[in-house]
Amino acid sequence: MFDYIWLVPVFPAIGVLINGLLGRRIEAINKNLIHWIACGVIALSFIVTCTIFYQLLQLPAAERLHQVTCFTWIHSGVLKTYVAYQIDPLSMMMAMFVIGIGFLIHVYSIGYMDGDPGRYYRFFVYLNLFMFSMINLILANNYLLMFLGWEGVGLCSYLLIGFWFEEEANAVAGKKAFITNRVGDFAFLIGMFLLFTGLGEHGVWSLQFDKVFTHVHLLTSSQATAICLLFFIGCTAKSAQIPLYVWLPDAMAGPTPVSALIHAATMVTSGVYMITRSNILFSMSPLAMGVVATVGAMTALFAASIGLVQNDIKKVLAYSTVSQLGYMFLGLGVGAFAAGMFHVLTHAFFKALLFLGSGAVIHSMHHAYHKVHSHDDAQDMRNMGGLRSKTPITYWTFLIGTLAISGIPGFSGFFSKDEILWQAYSSPQGHWLLWLIGAVAAGMTAFYMFRLVFMTFFNDCRAGEAAEHIHESPATMTVPLCVLAFLAAVGGYLGVPHALGGSNLFEHFLEPIMGMGDGKLLQDAATAVAHGAHHVVHAAGETMHAAAGHVAETVHTAAHAAAGHAEVEAHHGGHQPLWLEYLLMVISVALACGGIFIAYMLYIVKREIPAALAEKYAFIHRLLLNKWYIDELYDVVIISPLRGFSYFLWKGIDVGVVDYIVNGVARIVGWGSTAVRYMQSGYVQSYAVSVVFGTVVLLAYYFLKAL
Repeated sequence: MFDYIWLVPVFPAIGVLINGLLGRRIEAINKNLIHWIACGVIALSFIVTCTIFYQLLQLPAAERLHQVTCFTWIHSGVLKTYVAYQIDPLSMMMAMFVIGIGFLIHVYSIGYMDGDPGRYYRFFVYLNLFMFSMINLILANNYLLMFLGWEGVGLCSYLLIGFWFEEEANAVAGKKAFITNRVGDFAFLIGMFLLFTGLGEHGVWSLQFDKVFTHVHLLTSSQATAICLLFFIGCTAKSAQIPLYVWLPDAMAGPTPVSALIHAATMVTSGVYMITRSNILFSMSPLAMGVVATVGAMTALFAASIGLVQNDIKKVLAYSTVSQLGYMFLGLGVGAFAAGMFHVLTHAFFKALLFLGSGAVIHSMHHAYHKVHSHDDAQDMRNMGGLRSKTPITYWTFLIGTLAISGIPGFSGFFSKDEILWQAYSSPQGHWLLWLIGAVAAGMTAFYMFRLVFMTFFNDCRAGEAAEHIHESPATMTVPLCVLAFLAAVGGYLGVPHALGGSNLFEHFLEPIMGMGDGKLLQDAATAVAHGAHHVVHAAGETMHAAAGHVAETVHTAAHAAAGHAEVEAHHGGHQPLWLEYLLMVISVALACGGIFIAYMLYIVKREIPAALAEKYAFIHRLLLNKWYIDELYDVVIISPLRGFSYFLWKGIDVGVVDYIVNGVARIVGWGSTAVRYMQSGYVQSYAVSVVFGTVVLLAYYFLKAL
């Protein structure tokens, strides 16, 4: 089945073509055919992916790499690029959960979008197009095809965020997401140019992953740093990190399935996937790795602080997503690539669950308000409360997702968060301050997520007359919730650390692609670079070049060479004592439990305290509620000056200079033609007078000349 990997992106493309070209006619015949086609093609892709994944597991670890070339895409001069796909543990792991969760969200959308008249088919066309782009991004075997998918998901996010474009806020949010992502995409593009030309100086004209990574040692340290930083700028936009995170909270204007698909499980993790795929390149630049870790830690803390006081249920989840993405980049920055990807997996489960759960709440509230002709905001948690008994399935599944994201032991989020926090403290590139920031952010996450649960599902219902009309969502919405709740509860057991008696199956599965066991070997290589041991990296590069047949074996050998064939010590930090890992684990869990307890006291026991605190610390509350005024700052520093400069170019240069010159020439010609046209009167006597006058002038001229 390896040779049929091309079917995985082709099936969604077929769905796009059928519903895109014939959707209106199909909807007129039978509306249900629209979602049967859209969901069916994703199901087929998932079946093919599962089959390939199963066959990949049957191979020895060193042989889990297969490339399938479909056709030549670009052949121009020294550049020759193919539409080709790579089957390896990393790409197949991403494909499994992206397509699987994508299918569940497609099914959920059937119930959620049922009442949207006239655009039902268009919504599923956009979803299928997004899946096609995302699959190309994660299965590509070269940076250029990855960039095609990268741009495709950006386009689809614009279409889906602004789906209800009749409301200006939705259209503005779509444009904001599109333009912000273009900033990052430009940096990614420049990074690709530098990588292509940098390797080209040594005769390696390629953007194919295996060729790039087997010759990456030919780059200088400054070239590697520049390329990595440019790639990371692209990631800050796509994966919503400081300073380009501002588009994601506004993107909640789109339908809730869009929030779950794009902003929880798939598109926003593209940056994490790209850096993980490029781990050999990033390991050459300790500076870039340090930037990734620092930005990730600061983003995790910054976004968590904003989530503390938000009242829109989807806005809370949006800032939670930004914060969790910061955790992932923190893991990548300290060299724990497998841990970062593990959090991608667990986050996909519980965050998709939370977004779909919030969508079920909004769906129920909206229909209830509609029955009593109320215009109250169905997304404002201050209008909710008491939904635990009215929507029990939504409540219990949402609670499981909340426990998982809070890092409570036994749930998936605990295992991945603990892995990242421990690596942030114990790895050669880690630091106790990074661990502290991550631990504090974890406590804040537990607080604002249980604040959401208590305000939404507990106490008395604040929906007024609409309360009696609130009911559970249909099965098409609740079944995906139950599936995701199960995955959010048990998904973490794929990565139980050695300290808790596990073998971390997830980490071992990715080990050939990462070129490391627990991350120590690659971190040691980066540390060697930082200390000026360039000859070690060069030796690793020669080893990689010699083993170009298999990327997995290449990376593993290179990391061992860079580390001087160092012995892999005990899991998590090697020389660090086991009791220290247990201590830090207990502290992080205690912080999470403390956050839950504070939320319980403030929003269940003594509900008058939050209002009193908001009044007492009005400045801080207003600062957090208005998101640190970052949007306003960007408007003053960047947007308004650009708008003013654009207005000057329009009115001052285009209208005042260019149009003035063009219109001035037209006026001169007009005036001249107006004067000349009187010479063409159409009267014969006038022409006779002109001939006589001309004759007299000529005779006078020659007479004077003769004299």
